[in-house]
Amino acid sequence: MYNVEKNRAAIITSKIPCLRDPCILVKDGVYYAYGTGWRCWKNDSGSLAGDWQDLGVCVKVPEDAVGCHWAPEVHEYKGKFYMFTTYLSGKTNHRGSVIFKADSPEGPFVEHSAGHISPEGWDAIDATFYVDEEGQPWMVFVHEWTSTDDGIGRMAAAKMSDDLSKLITEPVELFRADDPSWTNQRVTDGCWMYRCENGTLLMIWSNFGPGGYCVGIARSDNGKVDGKWSQDDELLYTKAMTEEYDGGHGILFKDTDGQLYLSIHSPNNRNDGRPETPVFVPVKEDGDTIVWDVK
Repeated sequence: MYNVEKNRAAIITSKIPCLRDPCILVKDGVYYAYGTGWRCWKNDSGSLAGDWQDLGVCVKVPEDAVGCHWAPEVHEYKGKFYMFTTYLSGKTNHRGSVIFKADSPEGPFVEHSAGHISPEGWDAIDATFYVDEEGQPWMVFVHEWTSTDDGIGRMAAAKMSDDLSKLITEPVELFRADDPSWTNQRVTDGCWMYRCENGTLLMIWSNFGPGGYCVGIARSDNGKVDGKWSQDDELLYTKAMTEEYDGGHGILFKDTDGQLYLSIHSPNNRNDGRPETPVFVPVKEDGDTIVWDVK
């Protein structure tokens, strides 16, 4: 089904030795990688295969953030850099979504929201940022299975204030972890929004399939965040495509030459033969979906 050798050859395995949930930001020809632990790596070589410099922890850690410094995403918005991330609060004993802000991609990122902006009493993780066609900012995030009424993870979304400091609507449920045909697991993880040139609104996200951790594609029926979401049967990334490692928690970015890439950590468990390593898969739009761009 898959051309395993071509797929293996297409992947760029980064020289970052270990980083979970890698988010890539490209600014002024420089690549920045952010990952769990709130670490930042910098690559100014001009090549994704080049060397990366570890800049260390790039966040001023709040006193209340006692653990779970998970999955930071950095987005440029109105001339500033906003980090959407998670921490475990020592006050609430819940993981929640929080916004940090910096003047530079290298930080330091300082808490911008007043603590968690996700609903009180929820475990809410893996927040991502999206601005719709009307210019309205949204936070899309995981309502974690650990705090749902039936132990099944959900994907949720809410509108944000223009300064990105708070939610201004109640979250709406987009879909459930057990909706896809390719999984029977309860995890919703690693959401990222992408609008195709034809207007189709997609979300890539992770759960577990027969080959382990993987990346699926969901789509809105009307091109809006709060539309009706369905799940593609065909996965964007699964271990079967390379017959080497599973992987997930994907984001999409363009390199300095305009090539679209999927960034994931692979494998999901260092016991599979190497640490959780950021890898970059060339992809492209194909009508109303995203596929590997393999020559």
